[in-house]
Amino acid sequence: MEMPLLSKIFKRSNRDSGWTAVVIGKRGVHVVRAKYVGARPQITQCSFHPLTEVTASALERIRKDEKIEDARFTTLLSGSEYQMMMVDAPNVPVDELKTAIRWKIKDVLSYHVDDATIDVLQIPTQRYGGDRPQSLYAVAASNETIRKRIGLFEKARIDLSVIDIPEMAQRNIAALFEEEARGLAMLAFGDEGGMLTITCDGELFLARRLEITLGQLQDADENLRQQYMDRMELEVQRSLDYFDRQFHHIPVSRMLVVAPESLRLDKVLRENLGLPVEMLDLAQGMDIVAVPELADSEYACYALPALGAALRQEKKAL
Repeated sequence: MEMPLLSKIFKRSNRDSGWTAVVIGKRGVHVVRAKYVGARPQITQCSFHPLTEVTASALERIRKDEKIEDARFTTLLSGSEYQMMMVDAPNVPVDELKTAIRWKIKDVLSYHVDDATIDVLQIPTQRYGGDRPQSLYAVAASNETIRKRIGLFEKARIDLSVIDIPEMAQRNIAALFEEEARGLAMLAFGDEGGMLTITCDGELFLARRLEITLGQLQDADENLRQQYMDRMELEVQRSLDYFDRQFHHIPVSRMLVVAPESLRLDKVLRENLGLPVEMLDLAQGMDIVAVPELADSEYACYALPALGAALRQEKKAL
C-alpha cells in the first residue's frame, strides 16, 4: 500500500510561498518558517519548544502560539523511522521503477515489503561524465510509521503537505553554499548523531550517518571525548575516500562543519583531511536577520534539520 504523502517526499514545491517546518526531536519541537526572496532564502521564524513527550495537544498549542494557521507544513522522520539505501538502478521503465525497487530491497526491511512506503532519489552520475553504473537511493518507511505521523499532526490540526527526511533537509542547506560543478561536504552533529552529506549542483550524491552524538563530542571525560573525535575522523576520511572512488569525476572543494565552535572540529579535520574545512556560517547563504539566534553555532546545530526542511524549493521547468 502506498501512502498519499509519499509521492511528495522528494518533490520540490513552489518557491514563492515558503514552507513551515514542524520537526520533532529528542528534546522537543522546532518550528521554522522560510521563504525565498529572489534566489536568497529568508528565515522569518525559528523557535524551539522543549517537550518530554510530543502529543497532539502539545502540537496544537504550538500551532496556536506560533500563529501558523495559514502555513504549508512539512516535517521530518527521525533516523530510526526509515531506511535509506543506495542501490543500482534497475533497467526498467520509469513507471515500473518503484515496483522493481521493492523487489530489490525487500530482504533488508524489518517488516513485510507490502507494508512499506517507498520512494526513490536518483543520483545523476552520468550528467558529470562518470562511468559508474547509474545508482539511486531507496527510502523506505513502514506504512504504520507514516500513518502515525499523519494522525498526530491531523489531531493537532496541522495539515501536512510533505513528510521528508533529514538527508534531504541537509541537502537543501548545502545547496546554498555550493560552487558550480564541485562537490560540497557538510558534516553536522546533533542529538541523533552525525550526518555527512556530499552534494553537487543541488543534488545529493552521498549521505552517511555517524553514530556519534553532539553530547558525546562534548563529554566531560577527556579520554572518551578523544575516542569519539578519533572515530569521527576515521569515519569521515573513509567516506571521503569512498566518494572519491565512486564519484572521482566530481572534485570536493571543501567541507562545512555544523558543530559548536568550542569543539574546534574545523581545525581538527583541516589538519587531517587535506581539504579546506570551515565552520558553517548560515548568514552567508540566507537572511537570518529576523532570527539572530541562528548565528550561535550550538543553537544552529539543533535547529539545522528543521531549517533545512523549511528550505524546500522547486526548480522551475524550462
